[in-house]
Amino acid sequence: MPEGPEIRLAADKIAKVIEGQQIEDIEVGLPHLTQGAAKLKGRRVEQVETRGKAMLIHFDNQLSVYSHNQLYGVWMTAKRGELPATKRSLRLALHTKEKSALLYSASDIGIYQPEELLAHPFLTKIGPDILQKNLKWQTLSKRLLSARFCNRSLSALYLDQHFVAGIGNYLRSEILFAAGVHPDYKPKQLNSEQIEALARQTIAVGKRAYKTRGHTVPTSIATALAKTKGSYESVRFMVFNREELPCRECVTPIIKGQRNGRRIYWCESCQPLV
Repeated sequence: MPEGPEIRLAADKIAKVIEGQQIEDIEVGLPHLTQGAAKLKGRRVEQVETRGKAMLIHFDNQLSVYSHNQLYGVWMTAKRGELPATKRSLRLALHTKEKSALLYSASDIGIYQPEELLAHPFLTKIGPDILQKNLKWQTLSKRLLSARFCNRSLSALYLDQHFVAGIGNYLRSEILFAAGVHPDYKPKQLNSEQIEALARQTIAVGKRAYKTRGHTVPTSIATALAKTKGSYESVRFMVFNREELPCRECVTPIIKGQRNGRRIYWCESCQPLV
C-alpha cells in the first residue's frame, strides 16, 4: 500500500495537470459516483491535497473528490485522448482541455459536500499528517506519552493512522531504526531523550521519503551508496527489506520479524531491547 510520501507525490503529479483547470468531461467506473460526477463537469479544480493516505480534490462549487488507494489503486496522468496502456479498471477520469487525471483500481472513492467531509469516517479519526507543514516534534511527543497511546507497542502504534496519518510498513521500520528504539518497546518505557528522538525522526524520515521519492537513508549515506550504482531497491532503506544484510551503521545483520501481521526489520545492536 502506498504510504503518505507516495500519496503526496501522486497528488503533486495530479495537481500539475488539473489544479486551476476546468474539468470539461468526467468518466466514472463505479455507479455510486455518477450523480456526484455530473455536478463536477464544467467546474474548476481549486486544490489537490492529501491527508495521510487519502487524497482530496476540491472544486470551486465546494464539492470534493475523496479517494484512498488502499492496496491496488493508482493515479495516472496523460494527454487527453491518450489513455495509459494498462489492464487496470478505470474508476475515475477527470479531463481538462488538454490533460487527464485517471484513477485506476481503487474502490474507496466518494464525492462529498464540505459538511460530509467533516463527518467522514476515515478523515475524522486520523491523527496529524506525517507531512503536515506545521507539525512539531513536541506535538508527537505529547501524543506518544498520552494515555491513549503510551501503553501500546511501537510496532503497533506506528501502523495506526489514529496516531499519525501516512505511516505504513516501510516508514515504521525506518523511523524506529532512525530513533534507535526497538519495535517492542512501548512509549511509556522510553526516557525523555528517546521520546524526543522518536518524535523528531518521525517527522524527519517522513519528509526525507517525500523529498527523495521513497529513499529514507540520510544524505551522507545516500551519497556513498550512489557511488555503488546499486539498484533502486538496494539503496533506498536503512533496514527495511534488508534481512541478514549488514546494518549500514554497525554491520550487525538486520533482523526480520512479524509484528501486527506485517513484516518489520530492525538492528539488534542499534535498537537493543534491554
